Amino acid sequence: MEKRYKYLVQPLNIYFLALSNYIPEKALPLIEYLINKHRVTLKIVGQRQTKHGDFRSLPNGKMQITVNNNLNPHQFLLTLVHEIAHHVTHTKFGRVQPHGKEWKTVFQHLMLPFLKPEIYPLSILPHLANYLKNPKASTDTDVNLSLALRYGVAGEGKNFIFEIPNNGIFKFKDVLYKRGNKRRTRYECLNLSNKRTYLFNQNAEVILIE
Repeated sequence: MEKRYKYLVQPLNIYFLALSNYIPEKALPLIEYLINKHRVTLKIVGQRQTKHGDFRSLPNGKMQITVNNNLNPHQFLLTLVHEIAHHVTHTKFGRVQPHGKEWKTVFQHLMLPFLKPEIYPLSILPHLANYLKNPKASTDTDVNLSLALRYGVAGEGKNFIFEIPNNGIFKFKDVLYKRGNKRRTRYECLNLSNKRTYLFNQNAEVILIE
């Protein structure tokens, strides 16, 4: 089945057949249970630069989750459960801090059954377990988990910042930079337009200028 659709629709057997293209096979029964239990409305959308997914309470009273269709199965699964946790938190507690203690507790509880080597490989599992001790709004803030979830490979035509040679020139968001030295966990990079130095996380994806 090709990934051309944007909506997951009824009947349920078609709904979950579609979803099986996006998440690890062994995770499907657990996700099916969560979607049925919490009556989740899921929309799969095109890539967005600023987020992998989101949760919205719509003006008509309905609640909707969206997840980007360009994510690999392990990224997609984590993002989906992240957003289901928002759904459950909103239903249970109403208006609270988006990634506050209520959401953290719900997210940890929902993710626990997925922490299995048949769902997440051992290259990801320890980093994921560590992240879930105190989950943040974005997995990108956890460099080790972020790199593991991407299987250590940057997007097409891009490089991770640590792959750029020292003093190498790269483009990030249409701005040219020169890579400098590593400062603990981040890299000093000179903006060639304003001559100011910025710190880049190791998992930043940039375009090397030959």
